[in-house]
Amino acid sequence: MDLKDYIRSIPDFPKPGILFYDVSTLLAHADAWQVTMGRMAKAARAHQPDVIAGVESRGFLVAAPLALKLGCGFIMVRKRGKLPGATIQHTYQLEYGEDTVEIQDGAIEPGQRVILVDDLLATGGTCTASIELLRKVGAEVCAMACIIELGFLKGRERVDVPVHALVTYDE
Repeated sequence: MDLKDYIRSIPDFPKPGILFYDVSTLLAHADAWQVTMGRMAKAARAHQPDVIAGVESRGFLVAAPLALKLGCGFIMVRKRGKLPGATIQHTYQLEYGEDTVEIQDGAIEPGQRVILVDDLLATGGTCTASIELLRKVGAEVCAMACIIELGFLKGRERVDVPVHALVTYDE
């Protein structure tokens, strides 16, 4: 099954000149969603994760069912101020300014094997920051997995763990 057949392209969203790859059409198609999760599980299983970490917010849609399918835990990597209780933060630089990602304190035990999951890998900025955050608390980040990779943005080059992408767009 070619998963690209189930991903909708929306021009000029969220602003002019951007071509947005919408996974909601993939999620809505039961067979395509089953195939997607099966392929993600096969890629992830090889790394023997203890925990799947999903990146806010569309990454949650992939990471939570993947964790369930693999029989491991799921944690959320969120923007600052969205998680209750004590958190561990990591601030990183953007092209114009900075942003912060965080996880709940105690969500990861030192030495746990973690796979970071998102719906899409673009420039790799949030992915790299999330990996640094997970390492800050002692996680062994063993891979990153996503449904879509925008290969032309070269985000994979910034990520220092194996990257598993089910679909790649090169232009």
